[in-house]
Amino acid sequence: MKYSKPIIAALAGIALAAVTTVSQAQEKAPIKIAFPVYLSSGSAGPFGEPEKQAADLLIEALNSGTVPAPYATKGINGRLIQAIYVDEAADAVTEYRNAVEREKVDSVVGYSSSANCKAIAPVVEELKTPTVMVDCGTTQIFEDIVKNPKYLFRTGVISTADSIGAALYVKDKNIDGTRIAGINQNYAFGQDMWNDFIAALKVVIPESNVVTAQYPKLAAGQYGAEVSALMTSRPSIVFSSFWGGDLDAFVLQAAPRGIFARTPVILTCGEAGVLSIGKNFPEGVIIGARGPFGFFAPDTELARWFKVEFKKKYGKEPSYPAWKMAQGFLGLKAAWEKAGPDADKEATVVAFEHLEFDSPAGVVKMSIGKGHQAIQAIAYGKVKRDANGVPGVEEVRVYSPACVNPPEGTTAGEWIKAGFPGAQCD
Repeated sequence: MKYSKPIIAALAGIALAAVTTVSQAQEKAPIKIAFPVYLSSGSAGPFGEPEKQAADLLIEALNSGTVPAPYATKGINGRLIQAIYVDEAADAVTEYRNAVEREKVDSVVGYSSSANCKAIAPVVEELKTPTVMVDCGTTQIFEDIVKNPKYLFRTGVISTADSIGAALYVKDKNIDGTRIAGINQNYAFGQDMWNDFIAALKVVIPESNVVTAQYPKLAAGQYGAEVSALMTSRPSIVFSSFWGGDLDAFVLQAAPRGIFARTPVILTCGEAGVLSIGKNFPEGVIIGARGPFGFFAPDTELARWFKVEFKKKYGKEPSYPAWKMAQGFLGLKAAWEKAGPDADKEATVVAFEHLEFDSPAGVVKMSIGKGHQAIQAIAYGKVKRDANGVPGVEEVRVYSPACVNPPEGTTAGEWIKAGFPGAQCD
């Protein structure tokens, strides 16, 4: 059958339009991201819920293009973001494999527990999937487990920064640091935090000594015996890296026994507990937020937007787990878009290395861990309520990234033992 030239031209136009439509559909396929957060267990309320809420808020805002600069472009490279949520309380390795191999996600953003981060770290490199750890603090990730990372990144600071910052705060505020008591969870994060703190305090207060070190198991829930041990040891200061449900339980069990009234207590993860526990959180406790988050966040347009939109959507202030989720998520967007409009996963991980990007908590520098580990400032302050009972902080000290983070190529333990050589503290 023969067709006239006009008909042939029309058919050719239809064919071209069909090809163009298919091409555009392929270009606009959503970016699928898995978010492992605590959906069950005692950490779901204080950690998993604010992390998921932050992710939901950002997905909605990024897909509609309503996040302030430099994130005003829609989605990621114009592609909408599609989320699946994974319960971090489940088997971490199994769920990670399911997300990558069954759900075919393009990236993974999440994780609070150092135990889970240790477990999935080698699997990330095996499955070649860009993965952003938003919080877990153990130094072991890039010092021992994945020494030559390609696909694995962590946008939250290492625990060493928290511990050094806490030691410096004790010295700077002239707190008696001669008799140290500790209560920390018996796993990588708690062990790293405590060991780095006592080593750092020994550098700045040489006469410091440990009077008791309590190591309850993770998610123990009951701390009566440990609180008794802390009190009978007559410490001049108590240090704890408890987080999540363990932190809330410890504060609620220890406060009625008067430990916070009689002894200075440092809670490195305390900011989340202040917002989780509310009016029953004792005043005067020294708290951190594992970075410049929450009470310690800078006054920038992006920070103001995040706080306002989070409170508008959920009726409460975002605690530091929410801030850290937002930071990791925006870091991924910044890397993907730096790699170019047609970037694939391979180009994205190259762009992520040594990246500097904006977050609600200020500029984040992927400066150590061969460009896969972030450094940021660390802040501490004392809990204080205003005339209306609203909690805040006073006597705040902020320690710059160059003050509390070891330089590239030096392990945390070596740097502390040497007395923080090269540290630049204001």
